Amino acid sequence: MELVEFCRAHGVLIDAHPPIGVWKRYPTEDHPRSRNGAVKYMGTHAFVQNHALDQAVSVWKPESVADIDRRKFEYLAKREAENTLKLQADAAKRAAGILNECQFAHHPYLKSKGFADESGYVYLHPSDGQVLVIPMRADGHLIGAQLIDKRGSKKFLYGQKSAGSEFVFDNKGEHFFCEGYATALSVRLALKSARIRYTIHVCFSAHNLLKLAQKYKRGFVISDNDESGTGESVAQRTGLPYWISEITGEDGNDYHQRAGIFRFSQALLGLIQGRKV
Repeated sequence: MELVEFCRAHGVLIDAHPPIGVWKRYPTEDHPRSRNGAVKYMGTHAFVQNHALDQAVSVWKPESVADIDRRKFEYLAKREAENTLKLQADAAKRAAGILNECQFAHHPYLKSKGFADESGYVYLHPSDGQVLVIPMRADGHLIGAQLIDKRGSKKFLYGQKSAGSEFVFDNKGEHFFCEGYATALSVRLALKSARIRYTIHVCFSAHNLLKLAQKYKRGFVISDNDESGTGESVAQRTGLPYWISEITGEDGNDYHQRAGIFRFSQALLGLIQGRKV
């Protein structure tokens, strides 16, 4: 399999070989406007990682290599995996440091999403100014963070592990899975208005949503209606009941802002009761 095909099979969207010897970030299938994929091309082989999907680095190599070369690739993969674990540990420490320096405050991104009175972890970033920080945890352990600037641009900490990560609003109720933080805020408001308890999981990507839904094995999915169809496809693969806006390009927060919180709460109530609203 050629490198471009190999990357795309892992959900990383590249069209040509990257520069040799450096990690380069790329869009992914489920988030084509973000750069959650990474490729390091070494000329004879390459390392590929979709941060929303892969816990370990995958190694691409030409199909026609000798056994001795295969052993070399196995060694290189092991060394790269060790480096990945170090980067993940460093990212977790950076996340803890950033959270320690955060203030609990309002943020322009929250205002743009209809939550002007909502407060969150706000960090003064050296180059991006005030950023909203969403802690990311796996099995209760802090492993990284999503940083959102005032324009809504999102990024993860370099080297962090993202597969299996989540941010949870826990009100001791049924599980609700969604991709983004803003959608989670809208779901929380809709369920509160309907007096329904919830445990809302911010999953950060469609494919990570699938991982978490398979982990918990129950609940409801609030899907993004993205142009690629990835959101609905993944929602169907979970096997769980799901809601999706009828308008392409909308997520739950977009629907809330367009249709109002009452209609959104009724839509979620219909989802819970197994009927369409």
